[in-house]
Amino acid sequence: MPAALKNKKNTDKLIWYFLAGWTLLNVVQAITAEIHADEAYYWLYSRYLDWGYFDHPPMVALFIRAGDSIIHSEFGVRMVTVLSSTVSLYLLWLIVKKYGAEAKWFILMASGVFIFNLYGFMVTPDAPLFLFTVLFYFIYQKYSDEDHIKWALLLALIIAGLLYSKYHGILLVGFTVLSDLTLFKRKTFWLILMASVALYLPHILWQANHGYPSVNYHLFEQTTDHYNFDQTWTYFPAQILMAGPLIGWLWFYQVTRVKVEDRFIRCLMVNAGGTFLFFLISSFRGEVQPQWTLIGFAPLVILALIAFRQGGNWRPWVTRLAVVNTLFVITIRVLIITSSPLIRMVGQIKSQFGYREWTRIIRQKAGDNYVIFNEGFQNPSKYDFYTNSSRGFAYDNRNYRLTQFDIWPIEEGFQQQKAYFVLRNAVKGITTDTLLTPAGTWYAGWVNDLRTYQQVKIELPQYQYSVKTGAKLSLNLSITNTYSYPISFSDKGYKHQVVLEACIFKGIDGQSVQASGSDFHLITLKPGESKLYSFKFTAPLLKGNYNLLFSLRTDPFPGSKNSRIIKLNVE
Repeated sequence: MPAALKNKKNTDKLIWYFLAGWTLLNVVQAITAEIHADEAYYWLYSRYLDWGYFDHPPMVALFIRAGDSIIHSEFGVRMVTVLSSTVSLYLLWLIVKKYGAEAKWFILMASGVFIFNLYGFMVTPDAPLFLFTVLFYFIYQKYSDEDHIKWALLLALIIAGLLYSKYHGILLVGFTVLSDLTLFKRKTFWLILMASVALYLPHILWQANHGYPSVNYHLFEQTTDHYNFDQTWTYFPAQILMAGPLIGWLWFYQVTRVKVEDRFIRCLMVNAGGTFLFFLISSFRGEVQPQWTLIGFAPLVILALIAFRQGGNWRPWVTRLAVVNTLFVITIRVLIITSSPLIRMVGQIKSQFGYREWTRIIRQKAGDNYVIFNEGFQNPSKYDFYTNSSRGFAYDNRNYRLTQFDIWPIEEGFQQQKAYFVLRNAVKGITTDTLLTPAGTWYAGWVNDLRTYQQVKIELPQYQYSVKTGAKLSLNLSITNTYSYPISFSDKGYKHQVVLEACIFKGIDGQSVQASGSDFHLITLKPGESKLYSFKFTAPLLKGNYNLLFSLRTDPFPGSKNSRIIKLNVE
């Protein structure tokens, strides 16, 4: 057998062994790890399939639905992610193989990238995003060499997949075009543009029909008023950790040494540099979670391997450090799989344990009644997943952000019924039960004749006001009933009264509230109907910048977030 053919067979065998081992490890972890809160939340997406959701586009729901329809379990939820991770790494190999990368170096590097391990089994929008990112580079590599309609159509389909996975996908498209402006001269480029927009149109229409909730959340609600330097200085260490806890710094350094040999390498350079720079700048206006840069790690790995090829073989110390890094990452994963006490004490990881039993204990008390939580979407989503129902509900109070629970029809199901209210802290007059669970101590009590207005929308003509201290204002509110049934704000015939409140926040220093007049209780609204209401408001007596929002409160709940945040400048 010729030496070249023998080497090719050995290389192929090595890659297939690696992919088999990678898949096996991900399968084991997908089976053993309890559901993560985000995964449970996206599992609920899959129960309400739609063209869009409050936080993200719908691709993650399809990933989950495909596996969960076969078997309802943690593995069922993660099944497609496990498969897509293996496919993604194989496609990455095919890309770097063209540039002469060696299989053993590819394996050593890819297996030690922490973010690849994380999304090798966990299902979030980042999982399909990574698959379509690698698919994009795989096809674009061919399209950059050959201007053919088949590659153009495939790219259009992949771009739609990117955007249906996560909005960050637009960065990949934008930086790719920026890397080669001669693309505008190709007729097939305009075909890609028109076809991808056409494929994405259903999601755009969904956003329009729902008042652009994702746009408002990501561009307005998620930003912070005050810059926190911690958001920026922790950005670089977090990215190095994601690249490899012990050796990630070297991969970033290697990228700076790459010689641009063709337009595809230039595309990778612009995408890697542009992505990490974009999120660095984003840290000045809000929190940047480490995994948001996932689309930058595909070009990072490819470029680092090209750099090693251009500069000669890896030095012995690099090989040894890469081996230790990979073993370190695998050890962490094994500790999680075995539920080692060493790992169960670590911050975010400990929230991965004890919620199966936590759900059983709450379900034992609540039965088939609705269970309401008031501290975010995480715990009600876990409760729903482990009960395979939609009986858990997130009451998104005025101090929290809106979620998909503000769109789903779950709230409609428990009006004027009784529900079990579960809290982290005991509240006199509300909680009567103490629940001792592996996930901590919880407190709960029954609420009868439930009455909530979480999905009522309150809008103002503008979202920024400048007023004098103590000024009296009449704010014209547009109140809209988004439910499928008529609602009334009268207190007659109800156990719990409803109060419309203007909530004034200054930083994190608490809030003050002003209640509406009694004429508010005269309002009734048919499904989809809107009415104007003049709210008599008094500006704060102290100068400064405040946040104002309007909230509907019914006992025993703290009040929902019914309007966008209004900027109030008191002079």
